[in-house]
Amino acid sequence: MTTPFRPNRRQFAALTAGAAATAVLPSLHAQTAAWPTKPVRLVLGFAPGGGSDVMARVLSQPMSDLLGQPVIVENRPGASGNIATVDVARAPADGYTLLFAPTTQITTSPHIFKMAIDPAKDLIPIASVGRYPLHLVSRTGLPFKTFQEFLAYGRANPDKMSFASTGSGTVPHLVAEAMLKQAGIRATHVPYKGSGPALQAMLTGEVDFVIDPGVAFPHVRSGKLLLLATAGSKRIPQFPEVPMMKEAGLPKMDFYSWVGVYAPIGTPAAAMARISDVLSKTVNTPAVMEKFAGASAEGIYLNTPDFNSMIQGELQVFPALVKELNIKADT
Repeated sequence: MTTPFRPNRRQFAALTAGAAATAVLPSLHAQTAAWPTKPVRLVLGFAPGGGSDVMARVLSQPMSDLLGQPVIVENRPGASGNIATVDVARAPADGYTLLFAPTTQITTSPHIFKMAIDPAKDLIPIASVGRYPLHLVSRTGLPFKTFQEFLAYGRANPDKMSFASTGSGTVPHLVAEAMLKQAGIRATHVPYKGSGPALQAMLTGEVDFVIDPGVAFPHVRSGKLLLLATAGSKRIPQFPEVPMMKEAGLPKMDFYSWVGVYAPIGTPAAAMARISDVLSKTVNTPAVMEKFAGASAEGIYLNTPDFNSMIQGELQVFPALVKELNIKADT
């Protein structure tokens, strides 16, 4: 979902400062040469197997090659990703502990949960690595095989279906609730600790449907699950016959989950500049782009000012959506 971004005075000053920092990156070359001298951790707030987890693991080896030190992906699931967010914000600000997370950890979680930190103040966005579209996937054996049939069944059977998410307040949860509200359907939400566990719940019949970032595609191809619709702004190349939700009567359904890298406040500018440079060189390689595409993700690098601008735009969208949908920590 895109919303025009008009920065206020404070935001404009922050973006201007970010742009100025970017302009002096060449002068930091000597400082960055000595960093890193030990492994760098990319901390994720969800279980292995989800969309952001796949992206982090695709990036970790080429990042290691460029940095000359191992880049270790560490999963710390729980509390809709907030355990990892708090842990990274409290970590030493030395550039060796970074958060790899959807932007909603910054834009949405503080409006749902009582957090021990303020992500917008305690973390610095370094760069985006891309985004992934979200898709409606259901288990088989239910009396529908298309999105229109799903809508008709849901409207005729309120509260009969249940759906999984990667946690309360995460993008898949918000997208599911937005879809249900626009469609006039009621269903029971069951939160899990990531896309992997949510997918497993689908496969075992614990829930009826899920908003999925693409990790379910192998099971769709094998016939174990049904791909009914996508919530993005275009059809997906892997399944061009699958409609967009907004094609099928839900015009406001245009959502993506953006993923980026963040550092604790106070992290040396030289370390952040090096990470940003490495991400630029890594995300934009054909090999990474191809692997991302295979996982239904798009590699999109945004530098610090542009990434921050995009986050500020999301702040105009997601908190209002949380309020409109009455999302709570236990929903």
